[in-house]
Amino acid sequence: MYSQYGWARIATVSTETRAGQPEFNLAEILSALESIADSEPDVAVFPELALSGYTCADLFHQNTLLNAVEETLNTLLKETADYPVALAVGLPAAVQGQLFNCAAILRKGSLLGVVPKTVIPNYQEFYERRWFASGLQASSDQITLCGQSVPFGTDLLFYSDSIPEYCFGVEICEDLWAPNPPSTNLALQGALLLLNLSASHELAAKSEYRSQLITQQSSRCLAAYAYSSAGPSESSTDMVFGGHCMIAENGRILRESKRFQRGTHWTIADIDLQFLRHERLINHAFQSQIGRSQEPPRRIACEIRDQAGTPTGLKRPLAQLPFVPGDPERRQQRCREILTIQSSGLATRMHNTSIQNLVIGLSGGLDSTLALLAASEACRLLELPLDNIHAYTMPGFGTSEQTRKNVSELAEKMTIKLEEIDIKPACKQLFDDLGHDGETPDAAYENIQARARTQMLMNKANMLQGLVVGTGDLSELALGWCTYAGDQISMYNVNAGVPKTLVSYLIQEAADRLSEEQPEKGEVLRKILATPISPELLPPGEQGEIEQRTEETIGPYQLHDFFLYYLIRCGYPPKKVLILAAAAFAEEYEEEEIRKWLQVFLRRFFSHQFKRSCMPDGPKVGTISLSPRADWRMPSDATADCWLNDLGEAAD
Repeated sequence: MYSQYGWARIATVSTETRAGQPEFNLAEILSALESIADSEPDVAVFPELALSGYTCADLFHQNTLLNAVEETLNTLLKETADYPVALAVGLPAAVQGQLFNCAAILRKGSLLGVVPKTVIPNYQEFYERRWFASGLQASSDQITLCGQSVPFGTDLLFYSDSIPEYCFGVEICEDLWAPNPPSTNLALQGALLLLNLSASHELAAKSEYRSQLITQQSSRCLAAYAYSSAGPSESSTDMVFGGHCMIAENGRILRESKRFQRGTHWTIADIDLQFLRHERLINHAFQSQIGRSQEPPRRIACEIRDQAGTPTGLKRPLAQLPFVPGDPERRQQRCREILTIQSSGLATRMHNTSIQNLVIGLSGGLDSTLALLAASEACRLLELPLDNIHAYTMPGFGTSEQTRKNVSELAEKMTIKLEEIDIKPACKQLFDDLGHDGETPDAAYENIQARARTQMLMNKANMLQGLVVGTGDLSELALGWCTYAGDQISMYNVNAGVPKTLVSYLIQEAADRLSEEQPEKGEVLRKILATPISPELLPPGEQGEIEQRTEETIGPYQLHDFFLYYLIRCGYPPKKVLILAAAAFAEEYEEEEIRKWLQVFLRRFFSHQFKRSCMPDGPKVGTISLSPRADWRMPSDATADCWLNDLGEAAD
């Protein structure tokens, strides 16, 4: 199941190492392999020169050490003959009179290839050129070790016939620090996974820079990057090593070890090769460089284990709210940045059109409140008075006392002028004109109200020479939960790029910020946060409470935003999305309920594309936009059949 959907499990291992004692080092490697066996990795990466030790210095010129290293490599091959994991192990190796700092790739008792280090550091505390030649200086493309003659060079890629996405390349330590790391070319030639065997010593603040290098390289190469460095036992003379292990994916650290751990330790994560392939397919900047890569690589078969049905438990961060940062500090920064993007876009539209009046409909719910916050900030940016915001509340047949109160308090505390326009008379006239009984709660009953509100706002904008600020959010656009030519349309929609699960955090952040100096503003925003999500188009309950609740009809927004992120942003097939959702929401929803709402999402997403094909302008604030002028172009006549079939649901 795991390899079927493009996941591969990677282990980065930092072993206890003794310089010049290959037998001890081999024992530590074998012990580590035994310890991580239950995790069932596909690839295990060990540090630079792990078999010999990195700090051997002139001992590298001793045949005694080189012979001992080859003997331990031979033992390692024999001991792992039944171990279905690809291993990347560091060692010194001589080829035709030259000595190289190498990574040996082996699997199930076979030595598959040997990759020499390209960039040989020889500055400050490093003297590697005293012992090692660069892989670019190699005079042979073959090496014989342990009785096996295998490919040797910096141009090797290791791939699987059974899993198209599985392809990795190797570089060693300093290679990453070069202006043009070898891994860049390996990625352009097809490697989705990049391995780095390292012995990077520790200096104050160096770990931060090292992490930045790895995240940036994984992002630039649209790849996963697995990094394993020598640990404290390698410390000698003037250098101290920390055993820093990291696994990154497309600019994000999935797993990272603590530094300075005594003894052997490891870090394990599942990387998503299918996602990385998707990223490369849509990134034309990456594609434009592929033809400029160097000579074609030599490709070496390296099969991945058959993981059908195993292992259990995905080893990677899996947040229920992929649009919302989990760290409170980052979340606060993100919310403030998004509000700035929204308000700056609106301010620019006002400035360039010489429009100074904004028209906005307030419902007492989340979306219109966020739009008002953005409008207020836009006026501040343009040094315009808040009197230029013309807010309207338009009660209809479903308006509750709770939202009426929310609106009046919000306008009062925000010092915004509020006018009420009762849309019921206009709607009743339309009911009569259409021959509708005015009571049957069908689609016409609801949409007449939504279109009446939009008509009022547009006409008011004409009267005021103003601009109608839209309030609908990204999640509603994805689900088509908006009335065509009603709340679907506006003159500028500040919320078009904000998913519903993020809207509440934006308002919460504003409430916290405003409460510091104006507690009453924060209080009314929190009341709105506590209000059930509803279009309020159907009559309220007997006590005037909100009866129509959106999530009871179309499903939980936290699920739909999860689906939106992984289906659209990551390009996952529905069955893979279901697997992830079932894992992320195991304590909240049964898998069959998740499947039901995923089916709803797919049907609605496809059938309501026509609403997005003519959506108004609005700022893109994150990694997803459904605007036909930005990220998403889709025929309005497309059907969800293939996606429903992948989910295992028969299409209607």
